Amino acid sequence: MAVAIRLRREGSLNHPYYKVVVADKRSPRDGKFIEIIGTYDPKVPGSNATINVARAEYWMKCGAQPSDTVRSIIKKVRRSGLLAAETTAA
Repeated sequence: MAVAIRLRREGSLNHPYYKVVVADKRSPRDGKFIEIIGTYDPKVPGSNATINVARAEYWMKCGAQPSDTVRSIIKKVRRSGLLAAETTAA
């Protein structure tokens, strides 16, 4: 089974927000999924994504392919997590 980490659209017309899900590649965008690992709200400025990086890494080790947008969200969350860890340690 080919697995993807991708966005699932929710919200109303002109006010979308997304859930980051692990799903079979063959299922539709808003269809069945295996696990919800985060959220993304493009309308909010600044820190607009939350994601469980440990679960994302687990699924990527199992062979899941993240979409381009999810890959950039994971990078952003990792970077902000590193910055938060540095400021608390200082």
